[in-house]
Amino acid sequence: YQRRVHGTLSEWLFFFAMEVDEPQHALVELFDRLQTMDPVKQTDELIDQYKRIVASELTDELAVKIKDQSITKLGELLANAGKASELNQLLRNVRPFFTYIPKAKTAKIVRKLFDLVGQESVGNSLQQQIDVCEESIDWSRKEKRTFLRHRLQTRLADLQFQKQAYQQSLSTLNTLLREVRRLDDKQLLVDIQLLESKVYQALKNLTKAKAALVASRTAANSIYCPPLQQASLDMQSGILHAAEKDFKTAFSYFYEAFETYHQTEPLSLLARRSLKYMLLSRIMSDKVDEVAQILSSKSALRYTGSEVMAMKAVATVYKARNLQDFDKVREEHKAELEADPIVETHLADLSDSMLEQHLLRVIEPYNQVQLQHIAQKIELPLNVVEAKLSQMILDKKLKSTIDQSNSFLIVFDSDPSDECYPAALATIDNMSKVTDALLEKWHGKYARLLEEEQRKEHLEKVEKEEKAAKKKKDDR
Repeated sequence: YQRRVHGTLSEWLFFFAMEVDEPQHALVELFDRLQTMDPVKQTDELIDQYKRIVASELTDELAVKIKDQSITKLGELLANAGKASELNQLLRNVRPFFTYIPKAKTAKIVRKLFDLVGQESVGNSLQQQIDVCEESIDWSRKEKRTFLRHRLQTRLADLQFQKQAYQQSLSTLNTLLREVRRLDDKQLLVDIQLLESKVYQALKNLTKAKAALVASRTAANSIYCPPLQQASLDMQSGILHAAEKDFKTAFSYFYEAFETYHQTEPLSLLARRSLKYMLLSRIMSDKVDEVAQILSSKSALRYTGSEVMAMKAVATVYKARNLQDFDKVREEHKAELEADPIVETHLADLSDSMLEQHLLRVIEPYNQVQLQHIAQKIELPLNVVEAKLSQMILDKKLKSTIDQSNSFLIVFDSDPSDECYPAALATIDNMSKVTDALLEKWHGKYARLLEEEQRKEHLEKVEKEEKAAKKKKDDR
C-alpha cells in the first residue's frame, strides 16, 4: 500500500494492472503500444488494431475509456487516409457502444465523427453525408436521444443548405424550431436561427434573413456565446449589410469576425474568408487605397493565398477604371472569385457600375451617335452595348432613346432644374404642418374650456338639488 501511494507512476500502473483481468490487461497494453507507432508509415496496421479494440466486447469502466479514445483515433486515421466508406460504417458500428456511456459523451463522439465525415480529404459527397445523417437521426429517435437528435437535425439542415436544397433545409429547420423552443435550448436556438438566416439570404429574402438574425442575436444575448459562435453572427451581419449596400457597416462586422477567427483558429478557412470580405467591402465602397494597408497589417500577412491575391488584383484594376482589364482579371481568377456566390454577386454589380460609367463618358460629347461606334470605343459586342443602354434608359440613368432602324442613340439635352417649384412645395408642406399644430393646440384648449364649463354646470345643478331637498325637509 505504501508503495502504491508513494511509489513511481510506473509502479502504480503495475499494481493497477494486477487488479484487472487478463484480457482487459491485454487491451491496455495494446492501446499503449499503438501510441508509439507512426501514424504515417503504419496507418493500415493502426487501423486494424484500433478496429480490434472497438470491436472488443469488454464493457467495464477501463475498457469503455479505452474504446472511447480508440473510436476517435480510428476516425481520424480513416479520415486522413480518405477511407470514406469505412468511416461511414464506423458511425453505424459504434452505436451499440453508446449504451454504456453518458448521453452527453455520445453526442460529443457523434459530432466529432460527423466533422471527420465532412472533411474534404475524406471525399464524401453531400448526398452521402445526408444519408448517413438521416440514418443517425432515425437511430437517435428510436433510442429517444432527443438532445443528440436535435444536433443531428441541425447538421442535416446545414448539409441541405450546402447542397442548395433550400426548401428542404427550411422545412427541417421549421420542424426543429418548434421542438427546440418548447425545450428552451437557447444555445441550439442560436445555431438554428443563424442557419435559417443564411438560407433566406441565399434565397434573396433579406427581410426574413434579417428577422432570423435578430432572433438569433436575441437568444445569444441571454446566454454565454462562445467566441466562434459570435464570429459567425458577425459574419452573417456583415453579409446582410453588404447585400443592402451598407459596406461601411459590413466592413466593421467582417473585421470583428476576422479578429476572432485569427485569435481562436489561426490560418483557418473562416479567417481567410472574413479577410476576403473585408477587402471586398473596401473595393465596393470605393476605398481601394485601403486594400494595401489591410494586407500589409501584421495579422493579414499570414493569409496570403490565391483568394486574397485575387481580391488584390481586382482592387488594382478597379483603381485604374479599366473595364477590359477588370473582366480579364475576373476570367483569370475565375476559380477563386466565382466559387463564392457573395463575391461573385458584388463583383457583377461592380462590373455593371463600371460599364455604365464608361458608357456615359463615351456618350457625353454626342447628341446622336452610332451604336457600333460606342461598341468599338469600349471594345464590347454590339448586342451587349445595346442591351445595357436600353437598361440605363429604363432605369432613367440616361435621358435618350434608341433608333432601332438606323442603329443610332439619340441623346436628349437635360432640362435645367427649376428650384422654385420644389421650394414652393416645401413651403406649402411646412405651412400645412404649422396649421395642423395650431389646430391641434386650439382643439385641445377648446376641449379643456368645454370640460370646465360642463363641470361648473354640474356643480350648480347639484347645489340647487341639495337646497331644494333641504327646504322640503324644513317645511315638512
